[in-house]
Amino acid sequence: MADRVLVTADDLEHAVRINAQLEATGFDTGMVTSFDDAREAVRTREPDCLVVTGALHEAGTARLLVAARERAVSTLGLVETTEPDPKDLAAAIGLTAYLEKPVDAGEVVREVRRLVDRRRLQQRTGIIGESPAIQEVLVKIEQMAPVSSTVLVEGESGTGKELVAWAIHDLSPRRNKPFITVNCAALPETLLESELFGHEKGAFTGAAERRLGRFELANGGTIFLDEVGEMAPATQVKLLRVLEDRTFFRVGGTQPIKVDVRVVAATNRSLKAAAAVGDFRDDLYYRLNVLLVYLPPLRERKSDIPLLVRRFIAELAKQHDRLFHGITPEALQILVDADWPGNVRQLRNLIESMVVLAPEGEIRASDIPRDIRERGRGLPVRLVGATRDVAGKELEFIFRSLVELKLQVEELRRRLEDRPAPHRVEVIEVEQRSTPFTAVEAGPSEPVPVSVSARVLYQAGMSMADVERAAIEAALQQSRGNRRKAAEVLQIGERTLYRKLKQYAIDE
Repeated sequence: MADRVLVTADDLEHAVRINAQLEATGFDTGMVTSFDDAREAVRTREPDCLVVTGALHEAGTARLLVAARERAVSTLGLVETTEPDPKDLAAAIGLTAYLEKPVDAGEVVREVRRLVDRRRLQQRTGIIGESPAIQEVLVKIEQMAPVSSTVLVEGESGTGKELVAWAIHDLSPRRNKPFITVNCAALPETLLESELFGHEKGAFTGAAERRLGRFELANGGTIFLDEVGEMAPATQVKLLRVLEDRTFFRVGGTQPIKVDVRVVAATNRSLKAAAAVGDFRDDLYYRLNVLLVYLPPLRERKSDIPLLVRRFIAELAKQHDRLFHGITPEALQILVDADWPGNVRQLRNLIESMVVLAPEGEIRASDIPRDIRERGRGLPVRLVGATRDVAGKELEFIFRSLVELKLQVEELRRRLEDRPAPHRVEVIEVEQRSTPFTAVEAGPSEPVPVSVSARVLYQAGMSMADVERAAIEAALQQSRGNRRKAAEVLQIGERTLYRKLKQYAIDE
């Protein structure tokens, strides 16, 4: 089946030439003369690409591009040379790509082919999104797939790391060979080694027969090591050998086994940071990090949420055989404003529950769980058609937010009025909180709590990092260089303290 392309006739001269060239190249093309006809064609024909030849500033174009985005149709706009910043214009109106006029028809065909192939890739892999971050991920997948180098995929839980691994495999020359997945966090250390490398009969109690490991099963194909950062140190050493020469020994075996396998590893934490504090082997990290793909969390690509929501609704309504009408604008805005700590996985699971449970065959604001509504970062907005109960909760939230803001402003004003003169040095006592701090991995700019007995010299103009360093030095002095006691004074983990000592080059 030929790829379908729609061409708007706003710039008739360009449209005729482009349409003819696309048709000659093998595309199934169609020209539309009005925005209404174009929107209808987008809804009914569901083209793979839409070429907008002109009138980019008109309201009809904006509505047309919205309709295209709702159906994940790639859009290519032809921008006038008089446009001061065509890139900003393309981003503002939501074009997938743009070319500046005058443009050669052959160049348009090449760009259309690229966009269509990209759309096919998204449909094939399930990696959905038009945001620059996701487009960058797709470009990297296309670049990495043909080679056999090891790939490290970093991203929070629920961002779709396994989809990236599968996409790399599916686009590679190994696509017809096995794709084997191993969750390194789900298996205890005693079993992980046997699972990865297999074992010989009698290697340990219960080893009644020889068993092939995942690396042998993946021979010729790809092995995906999910949550590789949770791997035990002893297993890390053995994995390092496999990455170096693609050979290993079964548990209890004496003969080396050589395999031809591509390794794709994934982690939900920074292996570089883990290696810096000794939680992960440096040499293994560098072996894994040959090619790196970073998957952004959903909160960093909120523009993709409407597209994901509509895609999930369509898929899940079909899966559960539900007649479903979609989602109201108010409900969609709530989903866009939410934090999504569980990322795409959390969003999909929520959509599934609402598709099954929504009483009206449509997701409304009242159908969204309260914790999702309250977790949104946007300013509270009056919802159209809200019940009195919902409106009351909104007013309560607005009032509480305004009170908190007023208190913060008053506190800031008081501090500014009490600010010491420049170059004055003060001793600041940091009071002990009634509730102790949880030991977390603090970032470089996060304030570090200190005990009531610690005293920190503060000078006007000091950065937060300077204050943090001073607090650490005070705690070390108080504990006479004992790291464990200093960490207790600071109420942070000992590992975090070690990292801070290296970061600030503090000599104990």
